[in-house]
Amino acid sequence: MDFKFINVGIADIETASSPDILRTVLGSCVGVCLYDNDKKIGCLSHIMLPSMNERATNKKKYADTAIPLMIEELQKRGSDISKVTAKIAGGATMFKISGNSMMGEIGKNNIIKVKEVLNALQIRIIAEDVGGDYGRTIDFYTENGTLKIRSLGKEEKVL
Repeated sequence: MDFKFINVGIADIETASSPDILRTVLGSCVGVCLYDNDKKIGCLSHIMLPSMNERATNKKKYADTAIPLMIEELQKRGSDISKVTAKIAGGATMFKISGNSMMGEIGKNNIIKVKEVLNALQIRIIAEDVGGDYGRTIDFYTENGTLKIRSLGKEEKVL
């Protein structure tokens, strides 16, 4: 079967259909994978920060604005959002920073906001691999919704 890997950059969103595979590399960022099993369509967002501010220009960078954009993309392709499920990964604490620094909390805050937004939109999270202190490379298979996660020195995870 012919498929292509589609790399999703930092603060970006890509949508693909079976059999293509969406890929991104995460640290404190969170990868949100939305999947329509009926249509075999997946959407992957590489979320950098929890909430957009008034100076921001890239809506794909923030959990509160990127996830609604993902839903729009899926709806454009005919998805019934009530049937869409989510898998999330990332949100690591990549830097040990002394004191009560916001930098050390980015991963945790991203996870909290992603879950909050998905819950508000009534999209069920069916699997997650979040937190920790290590980066992840994720491959999201549009053929079946499988999420494969690789991290240096760790067993590959399949969600």
